[in-house]
This record gives sequence, C-alpha cells and structure tokens, in this order.
Amino acid sequence: MSVNPVDYSDIQGLVRFGYAALTQASFLLLEIRDHRAAAGWLASAPVSNAVALDKPPQTALQVALTYPGLQALGLPQPVLAGFSDEFQSGMWGEENRSRRLGDLGPSAPTAWMWGGPDKIPHIAVMAYAQSGLDTFIDSIKGAGWDAAFKPLQSLSTSDLHGFEPFGFMDSISQPKLDWERVRTAEDQLAYTNLACLGEFLLGYPNEYGRYTDRPLLPGDSSNASLPQAEDTPGMRDLGRNGTYLVLRQLRQDVRQFWQFADRQANGDPQQREQLAAAMVGRMRNGTPLEPLSSSPIPGGDSKLAPNQFTYDSDVNGTRCPFGAHMRRANPRNADFPPGTRGFFGELSHNLGLKHVDLRQDIMSSTRFHRVLRRGREYGPALSPEQALQPGYPDSEEHGIHFLSLNANISRQFEFLQSAWIMNSKFNGMTGETDPLLGNRQPLINGLATNSFLWPQPSGLARCITDVPQFIIVRGGAYFFLPGISALRFLATAYAS
Repeated sequence: MSVNPVDYSDIQGLVRFGYAALTQASFLLLEIRDHRAAAGWLASAPVSNAVALDKPPQTALQVALTYPGLQALGLPQPVLAGFSDEFQSGMWGEENRSRRLGDLGPSAPTAWMWGGPDKIPHIAVMAYAQSGLDTFIDSIKGAGWDAAFKPLQSLSTSDLHGFEPFGFMDSISQPKLDWERVRTAEDQLAYTNLACLGEFLLGYPNEYGRYTDRPLLPGDSSNASLPQAEDTPGMRDLGRNGTYLVLRQLRQDVRQFWQFADRQANGDPQQREQLAAAMVGRMRNGTPLEPLSSSPIPGGDSKLAPNQFTYDSDVNGTRCPFGAHMRRANPRNADFPPGTRGFFGELSHNLGLKHVDLRQDIMSSTRFHRVLRRGREYGPALSPEQALQPGYPDSEEHGIHFLSLNANISRQFEFLQSAWIMNSKFNGMTGETDPLLGNRQPLINGLATNSFLWPQPSGLARCITDVPQFIIVRGGAYFFLPGISALRFLATAYAS
C-alpha cells in the first residue's frame, strides 16, 4: 500500500534534529497577556522546520503551547476536547498523576518554581544558536512582544559537551524514526531501535497500526490550510505533523551523588566508579556494562556502537543491575522473551509450556513506550573530583531540562515514568525505585524505596541501603508542539 510522503517543511525541526551543533539554548516560558497580539506574533514567528540542510543552521526557533495556552488563544471547547486527557488536565492536574510520576515530597508541584498551581506557562519559545543567542532572541521578539506576553521563567542551558551533570555521556540511546514509512505494526520478535512514525508524530500510524486520537476538523474552506487526515477522508487534521512535548526541570545534586558513592566504596576510586556505573547502567564514557552485540540491532546506527546491545544474556543482572537507570528507562525487550522465537516457540510461550526468564516475561514490550529525548543541561560542570573536594565552591544549581517528544503522553512518558522509573516492583524487584530519579518516598503501605540491589558475579547481591534522593523536580508542564501549518492556523482561525 502506498503512503503519503512526509512533509518535512510542516514539521518543527526539533522532532528530526537535536540541534546539537547549536550549543546555546534558552527556553522562554510565557503567559499570554493579549491573545490578539500573541496570535499576531505566532502568525509570523520564524519557526524552524525539519527540512535537512547542507550544514547546520546558525539559529533555530521552536514553539509549543500548553492546554491553558490554547484556551487563552480562544480555541473553542469542541476543538480542545480532541486533545488527549492527560494534556488537558496537565502534569499535576490530578493527585494520582503526581503520585504515579513520583512528584512527591520535595518534588511536589506545590514546591515547583514554575508549572505548579498558578504558575502554568501558556507558551514555550525555544531558541537555539551556535553563538549570539541573546541577539537572536532579541531579533525574534518584535515590537508587539511585550504586549503579547508576560515572562514567567527563562530556562538557561549549558554546554557540557555531551555529558549530563553527574558526569556521564548522555543521549546515546535514542529511537530511530521511520521517516521512510516502511515499518509495519507486527509482533516484534527481537528488540529493534526503529519505531513507527506515529509514535512521535500525530497523524501517522503508531506501533499498534492505529492513529492516535487528535483534533480533527471539518474539511471546509475555513480549515483548508490544515493537512488532510489520512485515516478520516474529508477531515482536516490539526494534529498532523505535531506532537506532545514533556518539559521537566530536574535539579541534580552532583556533590551528594559522588559523595554517597565514595562512602559506599570506602574511598576507593575504582569501586566508586563501579558503583556509579552500576546505578547509571553505563560507564562515564558511555560504554555500556553489557557486551556489544556481534550483529547489528535492527534499526540501529553503526555510528552509535555503544547502543548496540540488549539484556537478553544478562538474566541475573550481574553485568547491568536490574534496577539501573538505563535498564529501567529502556529495558530493550521485545513482544516475546528470548528463547521464544519462531511459530512453535511463540505458541509454547503463549500456552505456558516453555520456560523463560520471569523478569522478561512480566514487562511490557519496549517498543510501545519509547520517547524521543531533546533535553539540555543547565548549570556549570562539576567533576567527581571537584564534588569530593571539601570546600570546593559550588553555589550554582546543576540539572537537566528534560524534554521528550511523544504522540501519546500516557502510554509513553507517563508509562515509562510510573511503570519503570518509579515502580518499586520493576523487573521483579522490591524496595527500590530508579537510583537516579527515585524520590525515596515510602509507598502507601509504608514500605521503603531507598535501596539499590547490586547483583555480584559470585551469585550474591549487595544491597545498598539509605540511598539519598539525588534529583528533585523544580518545574514541569505538558505542551503541544504543533505542525507549522497548524501553528499558523491556531494564530489566525480563533484570534478575533
């Protein structure tokens, strides 16, 4: 069956590019003061698209809106109702959602700098530059900026040269989008890095072979500027070529992380590095704790050799602990556990006749829960040696502006966060959450979540207790990153 080619000119560039060459970035979180003035700016803002260039651009601009932002622009309720429930209610809109996301204690929304009660931005304006970022931001504002927007926060970023604040190489593992639209939804017999386009862009089939719900409008002349809906003839698609953006400001206590690892290692530098790598799932230089696969991972990229591995042969977690951050964030499993390949293997597994590793069998397939990460670090670099040095000056905050793109917030970001990152029973374990992102808050039944189990080659496991909370949420919100034609439509259709 023929499929429509992807219109890169209608997609905001962040979906296709990470803008790594644009090492300067700032995220401006704004409230709409005057919806007509805001619409006027949105109608002409020089938003960067996803068309590939011969060389990286000097600057890039991306724009996303929250549900209250769409309301402030004047979108009618029937159109707003077409967006997902979690986008409509927001990141902290339900107490149960905050608990599932782990936003408790010092990470509770009431303590957030932005995004919490009465602090929700309407618009995120994301500016990137190779140099001269402030000049670029001034150039995009224009005469009506101050009348249109009230600034809430300006999230500055840092260039840590590919490393996150704890000192580990970052953004190695990313899904590869099927831009050619050749992947079909079928049982995944082996882990693959290739993902259906509809996992990350609305208006395209996802890993279930279905189109994620999004606002569809009548195909009359008033909506003619919007793309046609592939799955509903005669309708125009407000969501097509857009996606949902999750933005969370995560403060990282670099000094506490390395001092805790040092105490557990009794000051031994080699053991300190080993424990830190066990908690993360990689060594600081990005080398995984698992051996690289001798054959390429389907959908992989030869340039990302440190990403060419699975956990299929590490059933005891002696190389990479079951609860390591990287193993939680991407279990690298498939629809069927290892050892069940082929028709008869699958049949035996489905009938319960074939023995497989229980830990693999109880987890949902990774392919339904991937996110595309586009975050940026903030704060100055602080090396492990500096973090361990008594009295070393460290007055500034360190962290990551976590940013992920996904077409289904609930099934992708929220599932990953609640079922894998914050779940104390992930991979058949008890008493621990993610060693980096875990909030260490007791469960409702009072059980602790502040341990980390480190299996050893001897067959015994070292249980590390009283793990501190290393990361605290400082703010967060859900945004809609529209396609460019949809952005112009939003700026003109309801501005009166």
